[in-house]
Amino acid sequence: MSGTVVLAAAGGALVAAGVALVLERSLSRLVVGMLVLGNGVNLLILTGGGPAGRAPILHGVPPGADRRPMNDPVPQAMILTAIVIALGTAAFALAIAYRSGRLGDSDDDDVRDDIEDRRVTRGRHELRTQVRARRREFREWSREQRGQIRGARRELRAGIRAERERRAVDDPGDLDDGDDESGSDR
Repeated sequence: MSGTVVLAAAGGALVAAGVALVLERSLSRLVVGMLVLGNGVNLLILTGGGPAGRAPILHGVPPGADRRPMNDPVPQAMILTAIVIALGTAAFALAIAYRSGRLGDSDDDDVRDDIEDRRVTRGRHELRTQVRARRREFREWSREQRGQIRGARRELRAGIRAERERRAVDDPGDLDDGDDESGSDR
């Protein structure tokens, strides 16, 4: 196996382990998971930077020295920046964990749900329950209205039929409703 494949596999393993640790509820595992995840991403960026070459900054290469092309310095600069940012983030997270441990009532370092989050979730649940109840009421009301409309339509149709039958009995030659729009006399 080439070195690049080994680095890529190691980077993938570090990212997977970091994600698994970040998904835990323990604050210390969360911090360690973020660090491992960051290191895995850094390793993947380094792997993506290309095959190994000579150092990027060399002045005056002596004749007969290694003539391989130099590495791209951008991934290395990005990794150095990411390391510094990860160090600052880890220090901040550890300070928060320390402060949380000092203020907390228990000795565990589990990340607990925020009271505000619980209140928002409860409010969302109550709102969802109210919306469902109103939908049910509206459906029942619309069913009743549809039934009333259908009944009124049936009564109207029956009335129209009865009127036509009455007209047919009164004047059997005039089956027309009297709506002659042509205006011609026949």
